[in-house]
Amino acid sequence: MATAMPDDAAPHSLLPTRQDAGRMVVPGGSAFAALDLGTNNCRLLVGTPAGNGFKVVDSFSRIVRLGEGLAATGRLSEAAMDRAIGALGACAEKLTRRPVRQFHAVATEACRRASNGAAFLARVAAETGLKPRIISAREEAELAMESCAPLLEPGDRRALLFDIGGGSTEIAWIRVPPPGAARDAVPELIGYISLPLGVVTLAERAGADCFTQNGFAAVAEEVAGHLRGFDAVHCIGQEIRAGGVRLIGTSGTVTTLAGVALALPRYRRPLVDGRTLDTDVADQALGDLFALGRAGLAAHPCVGPERVEFVLPGCAIYAAIRQVWPLPCLTVADRGLREGMLLRMMRADRAGFWHRRRAN
Repeated sequence: MATAMPDDAAPHSLLPTRQDAGRMVVPGGSAFAALDLGTNNCRLLVGTPAGNGFKVVDSFSRIVRLGEGLAATGRLSEAAMDRAIGALGACAEKLTRRPVRQFHAVATEACRRASNGAAFLARVAAETGLKPRIISAREEAELAMESCAPLLEPGDRRALLFDIGGGSTEIAWIRVPPPGAARDAVPELIGYISLPLGVVTLAERAGADCFTQNGFAAVAEEVAGHLRGFDAVHCIGQEIRAGGVRLIGTSGTVTTLAGVALALPRYRRPLVDGRTLDTDVADQALGDLFALGRAGLAAHPCVGPERVEFVLPGCAIYAAIRQVWPLPCLTVADRGLREGMLLRMMRADRAGFWHRRRAN
């Protein structure tokens, strides 16, 4: 299990200080913003409420490899921190140009594990005005669950949600409200596990192995070994046999598999997000990616040179999930922590509005 802050630990402010945030957070503004500083990527999403969801008005994503070398040293390297600071500065600049009503920023596995994670975030605050808080693995799973809840369908009793990150992989076991449940009933997280294995950590330790048949199989079996205990505790295999279990994947790995399976000439989120694939089709896409080798992956429109070393380690994690939980379909989600944060903020804002209206 990955180390994590206690779930009841008191977080520091989600926002920059008032002095720094005056140009970013505007009372009465219509937009909300969420930032996810992960082990491999820095991502910002800005949206405005639309029905039960939101409309995206701006976004940012950059590979920063914050966790590069972390597994070997236990620390964030200077080069990695500099890359992340550059991306975070770009996010702060976007927020300067587009003030928002609320802004939340979180940091995940790399900052949880690094001995200098807190010092790095203090530097982030000093240099950019942004104050990401380190969230627990459980909160990661909860945010992913919230963002993917709209993908559940009638007839689903349970959902098995996986998020393959840069430094860790989160698995969430979810109870779906039954037919006839109250209108405000929401999916319930009934179990989760965070594996200290992600695309960056595996690429650094066994990336070359993933380009060979035996090496790939060995990495997948290692990951599967971590999953079998979780499966036994929650009787997931038994629930799968009973039916009504939906497998949902949210990560660059599964969206890449979908892009390949759909033979997209370039990646297009609207064609991928929420798409349900037969798992044998996704498995074939995995085989196609494996057969490309490094040069083919670098040239592929759904991969590209920056992600060559990470795709097959991610596919090995996916293969392990398929090995332990052989479900017939995979629902692909191009959504994650940022979307979960936006939905939380908007829901809390609506609740506050109605509370104030009743009070008046």
